[in-house]
Amino acid sequence: MDGHTPEPLLDEVNHHLRKVGMRLGEDELVDLLTCDDPNDPTRLAFHIQLTRWDSAVKEEDWATGMDGLPTLPGTPQRRLLVLDLLGLDADSVKRIDECYPLLLTGAVVISDAPSDWDPWYTDERAAERSFYWDAYRGVLERKMDPTAVRDVDRTAREIVRRLADPTSPTPYQSKGLVVGHVQSGKTANFTGVIAKAIDAGYRLVIVLTGTVEILRSQTQRRIDMELVGEENILGGIDRDATDLLADVDYAGHRDRDWVQGRFIRHGVRPRDVGVPEIRRLTSSRWDYKKLLAGLSALDFRSGNELADDRRPLHDPVNLYRSDVRVAVVKKNKTVLQRLVADLRSIHTRLGEIPTLIIDDEADQASVNTVNPKKSVREQRDRSAINKLIAELLGLLDRAQYVGYTATPFANVFVDPDDSEDIFPKDFIVSLEPPGAYMGGKDFHDLNLAEDSLRTVANSNEMAFVRDLCAAPDDDVARDADIQQALDAYVLAGAVKLYREQALSTPGVFRHHTLLVHESVRMAEHKELAQRLLHVWRRAGYSTPRGMRRLHDLWRDDFLPVCEARAAGEPVPTSFHDLREHIGTAVDRISQGRSPVIVVNGDKDADYEQDDLDFQRGDVWKILVGGAKLSRGFTVEGLTVSYYTRRTTTADTLMQMGRWFGYRTGYKDLVRLYIGRKVPGPRNTRIDLYRAFEAIVRDEEDFREELRAFQGTDDEGRPKVRPIDVPPMVFQSLPWLKPTQTNKMYNAELTVSGEGGKVKDFFQQPPRSAQVNRSHFAAVGPLLDAAGKADQFFDEQGNPYHARYGIVPADEVRQILRQFSWTANYSFAPTMAFMDDIIERGLLTEWVVVVPELTKGAVARRIVDGRPEQLTVLKRTRRDDRGGVFSGSSPRQRLAMEIISGGVDVSSLSGSPVASAAASYPAATDLHTPTRGAFLLTFAADTGNGAEPSQLPSRVDPTDVATLFSLSFPKAAAPVGRIGFKVKVPGAGAIVARD
Repeated sequence: MDGHTPEPLLDEVNHHLRKVGMRLGEDELVDLLTCDDPNDPTRLAFHIQLTRWDSAVKEEDWATGMDGLPTLPGTPQRRLLVLDLLGLDADSVKRIDECYPLLLTGAVVISDAPSDWDPWYTDERAAERSFYWDAYRGVLERKMDPTAVRDVDRTAREIVRRLADPTSPTPYQSKGLVVGHVQSGKTANFTGVIAKAIDAGYRLVIVLTGTVEILRSQTQRRIDMELVGEENILGGIDRDATDLLADVDYAGHRDRDWVQGRFIRHGVRPRDVGVPEIRRLTSSRWDYKKLLAGLSALDFRSGNELADDRRPLHDPVNLYRSDVRVAVVKKNKTVLQRLVADLRSIHTRLGEIPTLIIDDEADQASVNTVNPKKSVREQRDRSAINKLIAELLGLLDRAQYVGYTATPFANVFVDPDDSEDIFPKDFIVSLEPPGAYMGGKDFHDLNLAEDSLRTVANSNEMAFVRDLCAAPDDDVARDADIQQALDAYVLAGAVKLYREQALSTPGVFRHHTLLVHESVRMAEHKELAQRLLHVWRRAGYSTPRGMRRLHDLWRDDFLPVCEARAAGEPVPTSFHDLREHIGTAVDRISQGRSPVIVVNGDKDADYEQDDLDFQRGDVWKILVGGAKLSRGFTVEGLTVSYYTRRTTTADTLMQMGRWFGYRTGYKDLVRLYIGRKVPGPRNTRIDLYRAFEAIVRDEEDFREELRAFQGTDDEGRPKVRPIDVPPMVFQSLPWLKPTQTNKMYNAELTVSGEGGKVKDFFQQPPRSAQVNRSHFAAVGPLLDAAGKADQFFDEQGNPYHARYGIVPADEVRQILRQFSWTANYSFAPTMAFMDDIIERGLLTEWVVVVPELTKGAVARRIVDGRPEQLTVLKRTRRDDRGGVFSGSSPRQRLAMEIISGGVDVSSLSGSPVASAAASYPAATDLHTPTRGAFLLTFAADTGNGAEPSQLPSRVDPTDVATLFSLSFPKAAAPVGRIGFKVKVPGAGAIVARD
């Protein structure tokens, strides 16, 4: 069934079983498909194929429903159609749905296909040739859970289907951008794209890596090890012919993974089964070298590859019997010039070569946006790289450009009218990281109510983050901070060794690293390394004093976090269980020339220290570095990070977050030591942890906008095109620009709204007595209208009291026009959306909900002499967000979404929500198709940080901030609405998407 149209499944299964004299009934078949083991081969294969059918394009012949209309991917209608085509009865459908819920969150796609675009990469086309993808999927299945494998499969298909058909007589050049997360597995995704693209017919693959050799070599190795495989690397040489292997990559220098058989083996030489072989134009030891690879290796017409040399390479007669060329190259001017020169010299007409260009770290060096303050040399190099990429695209008419980055702002700000540049005109794909990923959200408490009691169990900050507050000139305090980080590093290493012993898995933690990042200046790196070495030597880990420090750190820090966060990993019952492993950890860290390695320098040779070769041996080291450890390169085994470097751009700061990544088996041991009072401009102090949190929130906002407006409308038009994306970029911190580019696209967001979803509007100006008084006076009519009381409930079914009232939509609209907003935020697009749906009769009333809470950091107070007591909450103004208030409590959000129609209680039969709704029906009873929900809350805002309980019984409104959240009626905009206009007349067309 792999890759084919869904057909009666039981008939197909029994047809195959007939050969062995067996037969299954439908219940028995569904038992196999829904067994308890998620890694069962039968269940896994069905899960992957079901996801493919769920997400297949609507143009597939089988995807048309009984009403004659195409079913959209990822919808209940599509799932119902698939299960119907599989011939399953109602009970089986229910069991399948319960086992495989429809959760297609693996990628968000924003695309703008040309009017004549034909969806060529269908299920049938993908199934015809799948040699390399099948092999790579096998690699993924050995190291990822089934859900992660499914997501790589699905997102890679989404990307490949947006490329041009490699066999098309007419060339088309597609340009796209894939947005991942820092250290989240972008390489796994683009390797999947390469595998599928090779199977589909792409014959030249160019992977552009970062600007340093260590990253290029690391990427080359991953592709060779997981996709290219032994047979293509050996090129016909027998694996056991040791006398012939001296010059063969990996085999010649006895690479450990090669010797241990960790490189993929296809089992056959590809050409023997009619599959193209892969010719590598680069290796793990050298970048593209003009003379070394030779022109014949690049030229498709130099030998007898083509079946009919009168036809172009892209003709199917020639294409599928020709070999593939793969080059993994640095974004280096000299290297790219060699490649361009060789391409100009081959006999094959460049316009006939289906080419895939993957640009890893696409916002680095590739973008033609130069900061005039940069050095003359960097301006020249960065512009040169962009020019050479444009030259490649100009030479290769059939080249498809796919950029990958975790920080996309520079790319989406590229001038879209520059046809030679890399603006992602055709698609933007936002990847969701697998569940095992530890990213920005895992170090911050983004969804934890401020009045919640914080513990290491529910607060990421308490569990993983440790403060660095020493002044730069306070050597004693700095050494104490460094000592704490080193102690945490040693103790975490001891716990890893304990777990290896407890689980009988020796060597599972091959690498264990601490990364120290304070500066980009090489002279300061050397000084910092000396300071680290000095503190290390004085640590006394073999003395009673050192052991006492580690004992206290275990008792006060690691033990509580491990008990709360170990997720089933072994936890020592006492410090005594760790003592023997502490000495071993210290010995492993001290091996070699020094426990500290400096990673920097203009020369790539600085990276080639034996101790930092993650492939050839185990690395237990303290790493000191700057920019060269903050771009793409994976620091294996990273457990403790020590970070105090400030920068002025959000994308640069986020790329320095090397503490993001996969921490299998030791997530509870991760620690981030981060500067909370780092010197800033004009004698200011910057809290880097809060700065990171602001960026994480801004990126989540950006991604949430993409989620809300992905896909097409009822007429098949994209809701948002890539050209519309730049205005979605929101900047919270005035001093932290999204990116270094000054090419902000000429568009302005004018209309924005989505039905059935709660959105907070807390972007108020810095505290002002006048603003607070004005806002409180404005909502007086809403408080007067909220004269009824009832009980509502949260997601756990816990009830709370609230007053409420029903207010005409126009009256609320007039009240909201009286609110003031912070400098970098505009409420106008929301008001425009509200105006539109009121005029169209889609919003007639608001249910104003005023919670009456008594638990947590709240107080009941009389405000401005009103007759009722109001609940005053604790809501912090975040300096890292320009004074914007922290988010609302999640407790009230469910009731809001029930009232507005975003949550349909009737569809949740048997759930805790449905049970609570039966006991507390107020929210359900208040719902009508044209009602929105308006949550009105108040927060203490005295300017001196006073808690609500410290307010007097009668409070002046100048000390109270008025906050609100809205949930528009679901029916008014079930999939969101967004619109843009140009800032400068004549600079481009007005865009509207709804």
